[in-house]
Amino acid sequence: MNTGVMSPKARAAALAALSTGDEIDVLVVGAGVVGAGAALDAATRGLSVGLIEARDFASGTSSRSSKLIHGGLRYLEMLDFSLVREALRERGLLIQKLAPHLVRPVPFLLPLQHRAWERLYLGAGVALYDTLALSGGNTGLPRHRHLSRMEALKAFPSLRPESLIGAIRYYDAQVDDARHTMFLVRTAAAHGAHVAPRTEMIGFLREGRRVVGVRARDVESGAEFDIRARTVINATGVWTGDSQAMLAGERGQFKIAASKGIHLVVPRDRISARTGMILRTATSVLFVIPWDRHWIIGTTDTPWDLDKAEPAASGHDVDYVLAEVNKVLATPLTRDDVQGVYAGLRPLLSAEASTTAKLSREHAVGNPVPGLVVVAGGKYTTYRVMAKDAVDAAARDLDTRVPASCTDQVPLLGADGYRAAWNRRAQLARRAGVHVSRIEHLLRRYGTLADELLTMIEADPALGEPLTGAPDHLAAEIVYAVTHEGARHLEDVLVRRTRISIETADRGVAAARTAALLIAGPLGWTPEQTEREIARYEAAVVAELAAQEQPDDVTADATRRNLPLAASAA
Repeated sequence: MNTGVMSPKARAAALAALSTGDEIDVLVVGAGVVGAGAALDAATRGLSVGLIEARDFASGTSSRSSKLIHGGLRYLEMLDFSLVREALRERGLLIQKLAPHLVRPVPFLLPLQHRAWERLYLGAGVALYDTLALSGGNTGLPRHRHLSRMEALKAFPSLRPESLIGAIRYYDAQVDDARHTMFLVRTAAAHGAHVAPRTEMIGFLREGRRVVGVRARDVESGAEFDIRARTVINATGVWTGDSQAMLAGERGQFKIAASKGIHLVVPRDRISARTGMILRTATSVLFVIPWDRHWIIGTTDTPWDLDKAEPAASGHDVDYVLAEVNKVLATPLTRDDVQGVYAGLRPLLSAEASTTAKLSREHAVGNPVPGLVVVAGGKYTTYRVMAKDAVDAAARDLDTRVPASCTDQVPLLGADGYRAAWNRRAQLARRAGVHVSRIEHLLRRYGTLADELLTMIEADPALGEPLTGAPDHLAAEIVYAVTHEGARHLEDVLVRRTRISIETADRGVAAARTAALLIAGPLGWTPEQTEREIARYEAAVVAELAAQEQPDDVTADATRRNLPLAASAA
């Protein structure tokens, strides 16, 4: 079985294949969730495909979301029924067929503060939400239920009794966005896509007006080369404007507005609850989301026109989220309770609006010049539809018949046999000689590919030991991140392949050295390179923490810009 192994050797082979001068059918630029989805869509239609990414997979927006797969309950108020129906259909596909190992249901409480009219109004909205899900064939989640105040407090004991008169419980789903995006990439690779992270597009190749490929640079070696393609798909998210500017003499078709959203991570014992929660604020929607042994609390929705690579969370952002959630908590959270913070940018299609919160989450696909397709906007949940539309547009630009999209029938790696493996988890634990909770952890992160990690542990029992500084993870996971999942730097492992950077009180500093020593061998690092990676990660944590003490975006961004990017680590 081809499991799309993305090792250092596989990256080198992909670069060699892309730089030969032979023309491929489709080159996708940008390996966020949409770009990764487009690469998979094109590869499963029988096209030859390349996928390049200037940094790491999902290193931008697609690793910094609310980690929800949802229809967008608030879009019903905007009367955007088609977007909600589409998103709910995709939610059902992900839970039931495409990624049951990565996407799982989670209940949410919607507190009610006003009698009669609010229960009627919001109840009708949630009922419509469930109905739209059913109309899309989504039967994988329980329907909503109205709760009394007593029932709501039993489900969420940390709520202040006077903050609600009752509640509605409904279901959505959650995902580790970075891991899901990485699995899309691996699945595309398993279907033949040439995947090259840390490979930057620095210009377009043109023949007349037509785009015939890109000029690329290997960020790690500095080598530049041409990639020739019959069609290029630009899926660069908030960088769409920058990449459009590379088309000399052409006007950009899309204007993207970046909206910053920040999230706080707090330990699970700081809030007593058996369900998540959604709160309405003056400027956004605030979620309290169960996340293994933690809670994720967010988000904000504010314009951002500063550094797109590393958007900074300011002290004002942190205090705002704490103030909003503390309005309903019996025991308020403080900054001391905050274990992790992350900030991301939503790429919104720009329009006349007073705030970014009012901009559309719809997506658009354009063909500004022959040979180039641009996909922009959208939301994480509908990535597959966006990818399909982009490849449809690319197919129209090719002179051969291209089969229709089939990604609604293509489970991601690790999905096939997942539920049977979950049912056999006690047997797997006995066979591997580990506690069943370890097997559950691996199955939820790798699905049936957990067998690959268990094989590594069997060959080297030391890899079955908990990671120093982050004992929720096994040493094998750190090595596997670079031998199978395409990680190139310590940051890739601690921030995206795992979530050690936001799930440990020291933001991963204690785990950094052990992790670096584990991956140094597979990546061929010298002792000096290993020390540089450790120092770079530690400096990044210092810069991030310092930014979160600043009063506003400008000062936070200036502080965060001291962050050394892994891309310069050649």
